[in-house]
Amino acid sequence: MNTLGNAIGKLCKVILPINEEVFFGNQKSTIAICTLSSILLLKEISKSDMMKKIALSGRLLSENKGIDSLVRYVIANNIDTIIVCGKDVTGHKAGHSLLALYKNGIDDDKRIIGSHSPDPVLTITKNEITTFCNKVKLLDMIGETSMEKINQAVDSS
Repeated sequence: MNTLGNAIGKLCKVILPINEEVFFGNQKSTIAICTLSSILLLKEISKSDMMKKIALSGRLLSENKGIDSLVRYVIANNIDTIIVCGKDVTGHKAGHSLLALYKNGIDDDKRIIGSHSPDPVLTITKNEITTFCNKVKLLDMIGETSMEKINQAVDSS
């Protein structure tokens, strides 16, 4: 199944390329915004004054490699708050999986406990997950696309 999944993933990259964008803002900020699959929200944030208050804004599209990358980035950088907003990825539910990871961790097979995603298997270690969970606060705003409400969350973080 994993070989088939990898082949389908490579085919999708050719047929439906997804531009994985990250926008960097204030290097002194410890706040990141994750807009999940909402590219228009990400672009709107990237062009707003909100970038002066946050370290970065980016998307999260997968419940496995995407979360692995996000956790490793947070561990290596000065991020202590992640605002998870925008529309979750249909099918993959990356936002839901990130929150499940934060709340429940992984099992012995490295599957995110409580995830409803199709393939929530990570490569990161339990120690990395513990470090991540102890370091950051996740603010669950999944589904929220209002710039005003997201800005309020930034201001109160």
